[in-house]
Amino acid sequence: MKILVIGSGGREHAIVWRLARCPSVSKLYAAPGNPGIGQVAELVAAPASDAEALLAAAKSAKVDLTIVGPEAPLAAGIVDLFRAHSLLIVGPTAAAARLESSKVFAKDFMCRAGLPTAEFVTVESLEDAKKALHRFGCPVVLKADGLAAGKGVIVAATRHEAERAAEGLLSGARVGSAGSRLVIEEYLTGEEVSFIALSDGEIALPLEPTQDHKAVWDGDTGPNTGGMGAYCDSRILTEHQNRQIMDRIIHPTIDRMRQEGSPFTGFLYAGLMMTAAGPKILEFNVRLGDPEAQALLHRIDCDWAEVLLASAREGLKSCTLDWRREPSVCVVLAAHGYPGQVRTGDEITGLEAAEAEGATVFHAGTKRANGRLLTAGGRVLGVTSSGPTLPAAIQNVYRAAGKIRFEGMHYRSDIGRKGLKRW
Repeated sequence: MKILVIGSGGREHAIVWRLARCPSVSKLYAAPGNPGIGQVAELVAAPASDAEALLAAAKSAKVDLTIVGPEAPLAAGIVDLFRAHSLLIVGPTAAAARLESSKVFAKDFMCRAGLPTAEFVTVESLEDAKKALHRFGCPVVLKADGLAAGKGVIVAATRHEAERAAEGLLSGARVGSAGSRLVIEEYLTGEEVSFIALSDGEIALPLEPTQDHKAVWDGDTGPNTGGMGAYCDSRILTEHQNRQIMDRIIHPTIDRMRQEGSPFTGFLYAGLMMTAAGPKILEFNVRLGDPEAQALLHRIDCDWAEVLLASAREGLKSCTLDWRREPSVCVVLAAHGYPGQVRTGDEITGLEAAEAEGATVFHAGTKRANGRLLTAGGRVLGVTSSGPTLPAAIQNVYRAAGKIRFEGMHYRSDIGRKGLKRW
């Protein structure tokens, strides 16, 4: 197969890295890619936001399959466009992508489908937001309706903090037009889990559970980010919990989307809170998580390309996924100022030394200039490693991460720590 991967972050580097190890793959393209991706795929000078240019690139290269990494092209309808030209592509249509592109649509859908989730209200004005805050008390969760690169969710501990957050979101000061409508919902307690399934519109194939770390600092403190790290370990969920999630959330979602005329294809990501009453949905995403993908694809042990092709051909019924037993951990190395005003252009060193420790270093926000590797985004690198046990995997990844240097670099030192109680 010849495959095109759309995107330029750590998730896309992980996808390309894994596909390069598949016997069924003969050639990889990436648009626009990054320096790390460029080591294993031919880069195409087309931004992920330019669907027509991507379509032309796919046709020119005569690719057999296209895989969409980020959410924005999916929300904009790139899958609809490719299918209109009879090209195989992995991802949901724009209508199905509303599960992520609109928090309001997603919560209303959860209600229609009878899915377990937090109580909520939708507001479009600060006055209505203040009324809703009386209903839920604190802590309370505020979510921008539109896409906000992982920064549209705020957990407010006090009424004052909640009102300031609502004002910042609704005014556009925090996340622009994405915050013109808000979902305000009850705060759920429990342990968070990222549960992702691959669907062909009818069949859903579960991936291994992962756990993301959204807050910027250790102990889940500080503002939310796009994700500061993740780990993948079968022990995150019991067999009973896995069945619960598939039976109560994944299968009903796939079935209901098909019944409503928007069959869901591609990756259905359910961000869950494992509460005392069972799993409840915090959010839906419609693509592989980032950095969950880095940890997941480090563990998968089968021809990933063949499975993705089957999903695009509505043929998952005959597919299975195999996994290595070893847990994996991804630690994100972030730039100075992230998740606020980010400084770029700092030189990066030590990648070879990190990989000599057995880790895989996925590029997320990097660029090359005058022969030097420089920072070019908030989340710069995703250092990923495995081990025979979770404690060993954690030790391995932090030993490797310690070899890398750039000015202003910061990262969490507790990725995977919550999982140690299960070992």
